[in-house]
Amino acid sequence: MTYPRLVWKNLLRHPLRTVFTTLAIALSIFLVCAVLTLPGALDAVLGRASSNLRITVHHKAGLTYWLPFAFVQKVRSLPGVAGVGHYSWFGGIYDEPKNLFPNFAMDPDSVEQVWPDYGIDPAAVARFRKTRNGALTTMRKFGWRIGQEVTLRGTLFPVDLAFQLVGVIPAASGNGVVFWFNRKYLEEAMEERGGMRNVGMIWIRAGRPEDVPGIMHAVDALFRNSEAETASETEKSFYVSFFSALNGFIRVILVVGFLVVGAVVLIAANTSAMGVRERVPEIAILKSLGFQRRPILLALLAESTLQAGLGGLLGAGGAYALFTALAAAGKTGGGVPFLGPLASFRMSLPVAAEGLAVALAVGFVAGLVPAWNGARLNVVEALRRLF
Repeated sequence: MTYPRLVWKNLLRHPLRTVFTTLAIALSIFLVCAVLTLPGALDAVLGRASSNLRITVHHKAGLTYWLPFAFVQKVRSLPGVAGVGHYSWFGGIYDEPKNLFPNFAMDPDSVEQVWPDYGIDPAAVARFRKTRNGALTTMRKFGWRIGQEVTLRGTLFPVDLAFQLVGVIPAASGNGVVFWFNRKYLEEAMEERGGMRNVGMIWIRAGRPEDVPGIMHAVDALFRNSEAETASETEKSFYVSFFSALNGFIRVILVVGFLVVGAVVLIAANTSAMGVRERVPEIAILKSLGFQRRPILLALLAESTLQAGLGGLLGAGGAYALFTALAAAGKTGGGVPFLGPLASFRMSLPVAAEGLAVALAVGFVAGLVPAWNGARLNVVEALRRLF
């Protein structure tokens, strides 16, 4: 009988207990792997959705305040500016109130100037320019198709607008759900209701990355002490601020995830302690036959570590296989609407390896004290319990 065979036989002594403990560890490691993926998913969103050339300009008081439309023309004349666009939040609802998503009035001529990295089909951009009620969208949320007509009910503006979908904004842009339409169409609809002379925010694309700081400073200086002072920031900084509320949410999930691991450590430790108590007579016989403390300690410790390792393989391997399959099916990793800002949720091999390492650590820590107590058991006291 070899030591590995002895360890394996002892694990199979109570198969039901072994199976349930292993599954508990596997489930906890699955959750840990998913939790460890969250920060990377958020970084992926920021990396895909942001450019080192784009600058956002909004009202200094916040995004809910409007800027005069005349600011757009003034910004175009600044040195280093390669393109200027603008967004105005429409707040339209599709079909029912729960279907509220980002939809903006904007200038079709600015698409290729400000967002060339989005990879939008030039033919779609041309149709967007020519079609008065044309719209570009990601389409994935509602199963829309090119040529379809959709109506958005206004919430911020007292108008309902009908649009013709003329093109797709690719998933590579990093936008989960977004809908662009021609600002002039909204201006026409608002003519009888007081008109529309403001803009929500201005987008600037710099000619070179080194021009970005100077442009931001120039824009804010240009409108300082005006009726609407501005705050300029890089696109990445803007998205980091926008998603800052998610950081606290992710921290809470991380804490909960590792509390689950702590609970599983206690479960595994209890299982190990029960196994050692049941084998006190056997340990006594081994010691009376001349076995030293060290091999007994290692054999007992190997049981809990092996069990945790099997659970880790199941949990980490299952998580990696599941999320890889979802990504291959287009359910994650590609700007999927129902995941919102976590649309880039994708597990990497290093995260799966971290999960396995956590499992092995759980097994070692959980089995250390019971194994130590079993190995240092006094042979006379143990034989007394036996006879």
